[in-house]
Amino acid sequence: MVSGEAPQAEGSVRVDSWIWSVRLTKTRSQAAAACRAGHVKVNGDRAKPAQTLHVGDEVRLRHDGRDRIVVVSRIVKKRVGPPVAAECFVDNSPPPPPREAVIQVPVRDRGAGRPTKRDRREMERLQGRGPGDHPA
Repeated sequence: MVSGEAPQAEGSVRVDSWIWSVRLTKTRSQAAAACRAGHVKVNGDRAKPAQTLHVGDEVRLRHDGRDRIVVVSRIVKKRVGPPVAAECFVDNSPPPPPREAVIQVPVRDRGAGRPTKRDRREMERLQGRGPGDHPA
């Protein structure tokens, strides 16, 4: 094997191992947990962690609040570097939302204490709620 070349597997590999190997999740346990929670679909069906994956399969992964849709182009059994990992799948994911579209949550300074009535009314005004619109 040439240096920098990923180990090529003939046939298939576990879906949780492949997701981790191509760096879609940080750890293999995160990949397995995503499978168990139903956040991974292979060819439209929910995938268990030990389900086998073949070249040409479509993998849908819901991770970190974002949908990733990838088509397997190469099977790897061991974790590989980012340049090699990018060659192992074709990314058909929608682009992430712009940073401006992410909702900004107001943050109070640590140790500022309980908000005063004036602070609370200011926070409600910023959130678009009226004086009597309290959640039950």
